[in-house]
Amino acid sequence: MRYGAQFGPDLTFLGVAACDWSDRGTYEGADVVVLGAPFDGGTSHRPGARFGPQAIRSTDYLPYDGSRPHLALRVDALRDLNVYDAGDVEMYSGDVERSIRSLEDAVHAVAVTGAIPLVLGGDHTITLPDATGVAHHHGFGTVSMLHFDAHADTGDIEFGSLYGHGQPMRRLIESGALRGDRFLQIGLRGYWPGPETLAWMAEQRMRSYEMTEIVSRGLDACLGEAFGIATDDCTGVFLSVDIDVCDPGHAPGTGTPEPGGLSARQLLDSVRRICLDLPVVGIDVVEVSPPYDSAEITAALANRVVLEALSGLAARRRGLHHDPAGPLLAGR
Repeated sequence: MRYGAQFGPDLTFLGVAACDWSDRGTYEGADVVVLGAPFDGGTSHRPGARFGPQAIRSTDYLPYDGSRPHLALRVDALRDLNVYDAGDVEMYSGDVERSIRSLEDAVHAVAVTGAIPLVLGGDHTITLPDATGVAHHHGFGTVSMLHFDAHADTGDIEFGSLYGHGQPMRRLIESGALRGDRFLQIGLRGYWPGPETLAWMAEQRMRSYEMTEIVSRGLDACLGEAFGIATDDCTGVFLSVDIDVCDPGHAPGTGTPEPGGLSARQLLDSVRRICLDLPVVGIDVVEVSPPYDSAEITAALANRVVLEALSGLAARRRGLHHDPAGPLLAGR
């Protein structure tokens, strides 16, 4: 039976068809299945991301009619793709290990059907089961990671626990689900982590594009280089977007805001480009905390991140791709 929404009314993402992730007959032929992960038991500072899935699904000024024509791409992802929403996975923020298992099972069940799991968080703890569930289907070590975030999330033991929103990337690499040398991080800045964790990241051959480098070289150049690494010896790409990659002026409703990040425009353009040009096999959007939002700025941005991803996927199906000299080129 479909679980539906764990918090609030049972709305699907902008009115797409509902399904039950445990019953593949309810989403036969799906291209993308949305899953909610209402978990914030891994937060180290401000909670509230458990309400993120509901906010991302519902924050829009247009009708909930399962249609969103994209002005630039001339696609309607919610109609050109078969998009379903399986509701929220039941996740109890007081039991991180049980919640991780439940989400990994759901993501894997979707991935094995050939559909792309698109997970709405929730804090960044959820990327551990999200990417692991995808890797179990595609093969450990065959999926690279593009990780947009202010923070590296490569801590070891935080507050006495192996699991939390500051540790999923280390756990993914340690488990073998993802390779450290195909792990690309974009937008890092601030005052964490310390030298010991940075040394561990260097040993894994992770590549971090800090904001200082992005400002110096330009975001397009950094993304182009990252794409080459991500597609070298890997057959799929997992895209993880922590909304705090954006400057708090563009995304105030998040648990650990860090000044000096990407603009909303830069993030949306990046997500579109990734889904146009790369073989994306899984997506999550995390760390939207509605209690700390202002005028739904952050929830609206996260909603558009999802739509840009879906629109990029739809345009890719039509053979379009990013053109550095212009918006798009037809054909490949």
